Amino acid sequence: MKKLKVGIIGADQNLRAALPFLALPRDKAEIVAVADRDPAKLAETKEKYPDEPAKYYETADELIADPAVEAVFIMVRDQYHEEMAVKCLEAGKAVFLEKPMAITIEGCDHILEAAYRTKSRLMIGHNLRYALFTKKMKELVDSGIIGEIQSVWCRHFVAYGSCYFRSWCADRRNTTGLLLQKGCHDIDIIQWIAGAAPAKVVGMGRLSVYNQITDRYERGTMPDRKYAFRQDAWPPLEQKNMNPDMDVEDHNMVMMQLENGIQATYMHCMYTPDSERNYTFIGTKGRIENVGDFGGECQIHVWTQRGSRQKPDIIYNVTPVTTEGHGGCDFNIVPDFVDAILNEKPIPVSPIDARNAVAAGCLGHESMRNGCMPQDVPPVPAEWIEYFGKGQIK
Repeated sequence: MKKLKVGIIGADQNLRAALPFLALPRDKAEIVAVADRDPAKLAETKEKYPDEPAKYYETADELIADPAVEAVFIMVRDQYHEEMAVKCLEAGKAVFLEKPMAITIEGCDHILEAAYRTKSRLMIGHNLRYALFTKKMKELVDSGIIGEIQSVWCRHFVAYGSCYFRSWCADRRNTTGLLLQKGCHDIDIIQWIAGAAPAKVVGMGRLSVYNQITDRYERGTMPDRKYAFRQDAWPPLEQKNMNPDMDVEDHNMVMMQLENGIQATYMHCMYTPDSERNYTFIGTKGRIENVGDFGGECQIHVWTQRGSRQKPDIIYNVTPVTTEGHGGCDFNIVPDFVDAILNEKPIPVSPIDARNAVAAGCLGHESMRNGCMPQDVPPVPAEWIEYFGKGQIK
């Protein structure tokens, strides 16, 4: 069986560079090249994966020029996604691009234009669509059990939020903001399950906690982001070694009017004691809500009759078999990409949806930073919608 020859741009393990190493189906794909401008990151990758028959390049351009590379996993910082993706697409490589697609709407559209023009195939790493609980919620909504969806809420509690303020993510020049960088996952799930993209957004947010911390590291250094995941990394105001260039909000809210009239709200907070994504979908016949997500025990609660909130009419248990790889999501999305490229199948996650999730995040930040004024999401060309909607089949 022919194996897909894969290259990886970006060797930083904190930027998900390990994803293809861990999740590639080795009977269908092999890693033939890795590129990173940081020699230390390349050395770390060589040490961690000594048996990989890969070439190592010090520049992305060298990897892109390698004729042996058929598909590229782009695992670099967000602000470089646009540049790397366009170069790979124009070189005829299939691209798996980590979310967010880019940090501007214009950047996303530049990538889409390149993919449409070259017909090089593109998939964005919105792995949350592969979570058992989101798939079950979509199945229930599509079944009509709660009628026609009218309203959606999502609350995202982030106990490890200080990691974003100890890293490059705290600087809006690198990310635009966390409503985009972090929130694009949930905005994508909202539009996927609700069946329409955001058309108008209003944002509100504030940098209110982490800016109070005066202990900052020196520019040119970078502390260990994993500290934020430790139990003793609490309370928030006692954190240390924060980014000296901090100007993104640590809690964000966005209201969205979707194209089909459904109204949705997404909120996240980066200094909570607990972590969970909590979605509620309300229809004309009932409501569904998840309790727990891919991090451990999870249930989907369904109400179709009048009664107490504590007593759902139906409970579905959807606890993942593993907490690794985002509850197993990573080990499903990567094989789907490989299978689509090898067998010329439709790309299962539309880059148009990824672009619209970025657009909602970008415009949510634009709104909150300019008097919370409503912002209209610009449309994409109809021919793009048709092409990417068919899975990029030539």
